[in-house]
Amino acid sequence: MAETAIHLTWTWAGISSLLIFLVGYYFIATEEKYHINKAIPALNAGTTMFMVIGIYFALNGLDVKPLHHEMKVLILEIAEIFFFLLVAMTFIETMIERNIFDVLKYKLVSRGYTYKQLFWITGSLAFFISPFADNLTTALILSTVIFTIDRTNKEFLVPSAINIVVAANAGGAWSPFGDITTLMAWTAGKGEFLDFLMLFPASITGYMITAWLLSRVVSNEKPPFSDQTDKIENLKPGAKVIIYLGIATIGVAILGHQFFHFPAMWGMVFGLAILKLYSHGLKKKNGETFDVFVNMKHIENDTLLFFFGILAAVGALHFLGFLEYITKLYDGIGATAGNVGVGFISAIIDNVPVMSAILKADPQMGLDQWLLVTLTAGIGGSLISFGSAAGVGIMGRLKGIYTFKSHMKYAWMILVGYIASILIWYIQFQILYI
Repeated sequence: MAETAIHLTWTWAGISSLLIFLVGYYFIATEEKYHINKAIPALNAGTTMFMVIGIYFALNGLDVKPLHHEMKVLILEIAEIFFFLLVAMTFIETMIERNIFDVLKYKLVSRGYTYKQLFWITGSLAFFISPFADNLTTALILSTVIFTIDRTNKEFLVPSAINIVVAANAGGAWSPFGDITTLMAWTAGKGEFLDFLMLFPASITGYMITAWLLSRVVSNEKPPFSDQTDKIENLKPGAKVIIYLGIATIGVAILGHQFFHFPAMWGMVFGLAILKLYSHGLKKKNGETFDVFVNMKHIENDTLLFFFGILAAVGALHFLGFLEYITKLYDGIGATAGNVGVGFISAIIDNVPVMSAILKADPQMGLDQWLLVTLTAGIGGSLISFGSAAGVGIMGRLKGIYTFKSHMKYAWMILVGYIASILIWYIQFQILYI
């Protein structure tokens, strides 16, 4: 069972914190309207809520040890995700600097693929790469690809960005390493590594239906191409080794967690150390290299800080006792209905804090239901642009193009796929008992 939360929900600190969370969420959702970076309201909400709790404890002479314990646990949770994402983004920026994506763009466009064909290629790659490279890393890589293909065609970029988000989240849902929410469920011991693979039929069915609907709005025209300006065929020295190092880093993170029970971020940071060592060796050998720390400057730090803020805010809600209502929700409507509803909640709040909230509440469920909530929290996050790590990452990469408003135009297509995935899960686990 989860640890018992302190009940401060109806104190002035609890009510104030809830209002702060709602105001912060409003400004996150309306980022394009007020032109306020989503990290700002997330950080302000998350940090201010704990400041309010601290003031309440001080004014009432309460023992601060439980509060300090909650914050230490929260810092550990945030640090694991923060460093994982930091390394993943560093590898991507290094790949960009070594011309990997420019060369990939040239090869795709020079072969005469249409926008619709590129839509299917990038979406399919996202679905099958994300189980191994995690959904955020995959989304960042492939959104970079579509952006280098055509930086201005929103009729191609927006559906393709949504397609990548849906594919990365659906692909990540059936792999313990493919999605932060799945990773959280796996590390919490809610299923073994192979158990999550049983979600493949539901994941791919829902994705394919949404992708087919989205593909109908993508043009069959070919993107503009100029031999003079777009011909980048040669990778910079060390580019291929960096790709192999990136794959090896993911592998080390998986194996380290599976066999040594290390946090996944430990294997990632180990890979970062090897990458830095390789850059030093490359300079000794060729006299020309890349600087990992310079590449790190180009990381979307606002995305990292957004996660810090939103996870801190949910941690505050948990400490105050609000997350116990999740358990009551499950008791009232049943596990299946509750887990289906989680998908819609994760779209609104972001699937990472939602899964964190569920794991903290720890409702009593069997493996089939933990797989369902893993599925719904993962793919349900696609319903809204900032409902998942993949969506947040692409919003940062395609600023002003892929937005909350542009995403919601096609949200009904994602909903159809979401429902289809749940139906497949129901047939598989409730009818066939696989």
